[in-house]
Amino acid sequence: MSSKEIKRTERTRVRRIPKRGAYDRASVYQILDEGFICHVGFTVDEKTFVIPTGYARIGDNLLIHGSAASRMMREMTSGIEVCVTVTLIDGLVLARSAFHHSMNYRSVVVFGTAELVENETEKYEALRLFTEHIVPQRWDDVRPPTAKELKATTVLRLPIQEASAKVRTGNPVDDEADYDLNIWAGVIPVQLKTGEAFDDGKLKENVSVPSYVSNYKRGENKQR
Repeated sequence: MSSKEIKRTERTRVRRIPKRGAYDRASVYQILDEGFICHVGFTVDEKTFVIPTGYARIGDNLLIHGSAASRMMREMTSGIEVCVTVTLIDGLVLARSAFHHSMNYRSVVVFGTAELVENETEKYEALRLFTEHIVPQRWDDVRPPTAKELKATTVLRLPIQEASAKVRTGNPVDDEADYDLNIWAGVIPVQLKTGEAFDDGKLKENVSVPSYVSNYKRGENKQR
């Protein structure tokens, strides 16, 4: 892994409330490893698109995958600049005034140019990482991708060289005069919660729920 600090640029520098900015890889990677969905922003023919998609991280690279027929994937392989964002919501912040309502959140922005993963071994490993990012230990149980499925999938590698995180925590920040108002203020915690897994209707009778499914919890992925 490269240096602990990501070099700040004009695009990644947090200007609105700078104290909430974080540029160390540990902070950036913790957020990326906990999230499920990233939003990829790019411009083609003077039209801007923002597309949600799945991702995974390995070392200092973000991996994005999609159908080989996807316009987004085709355009990204042409060397265009992209902006990838991931956001986690931790709480709803209710202030005494409407103006100061907010959210506790953790977010990451990554700028750069993606590279096509062409090596079949690397591509196969990327698909394993996508699966393990969603549900750790799942890959060893499933049927691996066929050659046809690998061909139908595009994998892109985005180096995490220009990125930053922004984090808000804590209580509402009201105007000093508003603290005397008889209005409740505080934080409603927000968590991603999973329910009890249920069987596919076509599941064979002798197949039981794996422990990594019945005990599944998010936010415990280890950095790679």
